[in-house]
Amino acid sequence: MSKNDLGWEASEDVAGAVATSDDFSPRPLSRSDGPLYRQLASILRAPIADGRLSPGTSLPREADLAERFGVSLITVRQALRNLEIDGLIKKRAAKPAMVAFPEKTPNPSFAFKSFAQIAESAETRRLEIRSYRLERSALASAAFGLKPAQPCYCLRAVLFQDHQPTGQTTFFFPPSIGRRLKRSDFDDVVVFRAVQRHLGLRLSSARITVRAEIADQALAETLDCQTGAPILAVEMLYLSAEGEPVELTINRCRADLFSLTYDAPNDLA
Repeated sequence: MSKNDLGWEASEDVAGAVATSDDFSPRPLSRSDGPLYRQLASILRAPIADGRLSPGTSLPREADLAERFGVSLITVRQALRNLEIDGLIKKRAAKPAMVAFPEKTPNPSFAFKSFAQIAESAETRRLEIRSYRLERSALASAAFGLKPAQPCYCLRAVLFQDHQPTGQTTFFFPPSIGRRLKRSDFDDVVVFRAVQRHLGLRLSSARITVRAEIADQALAETLDCQTGAPILAVEMLYLSAEGEPVELTINRCRADLFSLTYDAPNDLA
């Protein structure tokens, strides 16, 4: 056991940081100022609400709070109960209360069952183009039925949600399609929509493959995540009305910011 600046003992088996006197603004509590538990709750709430106490930080023990502020355990527990109701702390059995972690916002979930849904999923995002040039890709050559060494036209870009990079997207086009496009033609965050408009063609369907990857150093730097972080890779091969491949899109998205949802009807007899 060790004592912090207020003389509170911090148990070494409590995970995370432990609150110190610097985190609070202690003041005498008086019944003339209203219920004591509300005054204490206000004192404890301030450094949590303004971010000085980060999630996972342990508060002092109830007995130490009672002694420090000259109040009963009942008063301390009522103050902590109020903070817990407000979602600011989490009480734990046989351990001091802990500053609560914010409830995680569910990842945006996209259902890619139609071109309209694919387009809708990108409407709130921004596409930042990095390059458009000929590149060799065994995966793209195979998808387009080309020789392995034959280069394809490649558009490289990064998708942003607000100011946060959410995915690295690579678009491949067979030479017969790519040579008819220039970088300035990609003026829509939904690239297949721009391709249809500029080339006057209509895509009929897309074959979608989803797989799991991990971020290498370059991808981690682009997406502002840790090397080795989980990545959701989505490959979409767009076909023309004649069934010819027109575009191969590979989205590599941060798995903590992206998910896919599909409805599965019961078609069993």
